[in-house]
This record gives sequence, structure tokens and C-alpha cells, in this order.
Amino acid sequence: MSTPIYELALGAKFQQLQAELQDYFSLAPGSGSYGIGEGMFDVVGCRQGWLRPLVATVAGEQAFFPEYGEQVPFRIENHAHLDPFGRSSLTARREIFFPGRTRLFHDTTVAEAGKNGTRLVDYLGRYRRLATDLDLDVTPEGRLRGISSATRLFLGSLRLSLPASLDAKAYAEQWWDAAEGKHRIQVKVLQRHVGLVLVYAGSFDYRLAPLLPANESAASAQTATAAVGLPRYAEPERWEPRV
Repeated sequence: MSTPIYELALGAKFQQLQAELQDYFSLAPGSGSYGIGEGMFDVVGCRQGWLRPLVATVAGEQAFFPEYGEQVPFRIENHAHLDPFGRSSLTARREIFFPGRTRLFHDTTVAEAGKNGTRLVDYLGRYRRLATDLDLDVTPEGRLRGISSATRLFLGSLRLSLPASLDAKAYAEQWWDAAEGKHRIQVKVLQRHVGLVLVYAGSFDYRLAPLLPANESAASAQTATAAVGLPRYAEPERWEPRV
């Protein structure tokens, strides 16, 4: 089994995380398990009503959604795998159960080796057309903090780096709430001219489950365009090799 991508990126700081967070982020390709989280978002979605019609135009990308709600149930699956280009990856597939509509929100985080160590690149949405670098740190309390930076947009053969004036940054924090016996997460996506684009914060229970053995048809589908160790239903419409 390979080293989990968050441990590769954090190095020695990984051991400073709360023990429950170390367990959560310890999935790696070849582990034979995947993670299932089920819980409740205290708040989730786009708070600004005037912005929702604009967000609705890109909702089909499954990276943003125009709804906003409180006390909204959700489910997440975490799958550690190799992407079609051989990179160690972690795909998170979230189902958010708004009243009358379920939104799918998913991404694949990839470990990229470089001269200054391993960096994590997050590819968002159904077509993985949006990528951003993740800058990670551990708080004195053992929480994981992450900030997205340097967003790129892939449109056909074009690779467009968004200027700072247009870019939005995601600020995330995840921790174990010992008093409640649950995992907690809060994420805010901010754009300097627009303000708060997306927010979600809540708590969830988490467990590991054994991977189901691949059936014959799934095994035969493992080609150069398929991931290794990721169920077909959790794969995006396309994969992006560029960083």
C-alpha cells in the first residue's frame, strides 16, 4: 500500500493532526477500503440570493450549486486510487440532499511530486475543468487547514490561469469534535469582488467499508482512460492530465 497523499504533502506535520483526522486521511491506493461519511450541514450553499442565478448557469459542472439551506443532510464517499495517469489520488463524492433536489459535488485531489516536495492539486467537477493548488497546515489543536490557490481553467486545448482579480479562494478547516464524537468541517469560498460564493459547515459520522471486488465488465473497462481502484459510478466524465 502506498503513502496517503495528505501524509505526502504534510510530511512530519501529519503526525500533529488529531488521531481521528490521521485515520480519516489515511486512505491510500491499495488499502482495500473506502470511506463513508453521513451527517448534517448546519449551512450549505450560496447565501447571496442575487448570485444564485449566475451560479445556476454552471451547476451542471457539479462543482457549484445555487441552492442554500440549513440542516441539510449529506453523504460523502472517499476513494483512494490511481488516476489514469498513474498519480496517487483521492476522489471525494458528495451527495447533498436539499428538499426536492439532490446535488452532486465531487473532486479528485492528486499528489504531484516536485523539487520542493509533494503538492496537492484539486480537480473539481464533473469534467475536472477547474484545478487549484492546496496549501495545507496543521493548527496547534491538531486541526487540518487548507487554502486553495492558483486556479486554472481547462477549456479544450487551453489552460487558463485565472488572475487574482477573478480568482476565488476556498478556506477549509476540518477537525474531530470530541464532545460530540463527530467529525466537523467548514469551508468558505470567497471572491474579492463578490464576497461569499459558497459555504458549507457541519458534522458527520465516518466509517470505512471494504471495496467490492471489481466485476468482469468493470475489470475489462480499465483502460488508459479509466482510474485504477475507483468505482465506475464515482468517475468523472473526463480526466485532466495537466496541472
